[in-house]
Amino acid sequence: MKFGVMVNEGPFTHQASDTAYRFTKAAVEGGHQVPRVFFYFDGVNNGNKLSEPQADDRNLVKLWGELAAAHGIDLVICVAAALRRGMKDEILAEGFRISGLGQLVELGLATDRTVVFGD
Repeated sequence: MKFGVMVNEGPFTHQASDTAYRFTKAAVEGGHQVPRVFFYFDGVNNGNKLSEPQADDRNLVKLWGELAAAHGIDLVICVAAALRRGMKDEILAEGFRISGLGQLVELGLATDRTVVFGD
């Protein structure tokens, strides 16, 4: 099955980012395809390379990048949501890119299911 994933919450304020990451990881390890993860609203903060969690905390920004590199997943940050939060290309973590809502529409059309995490 082909899953699209949408993440609407940041990595440190809500469980949605952790759940989205674990779902995506389990899906690809289970033989499913996840061609793209679209980060919207506060979810764009999952791609901020300037975030530095404590040493004993998980680093979702790094984990998303590693997962994308290992499985060819396109990590897309919504441009409008990113700019509202002061994020530009210069502060994107490795593996992430900025694009528009058209990428979300395309994702919905190209997958069997789109799973949304967060409000």
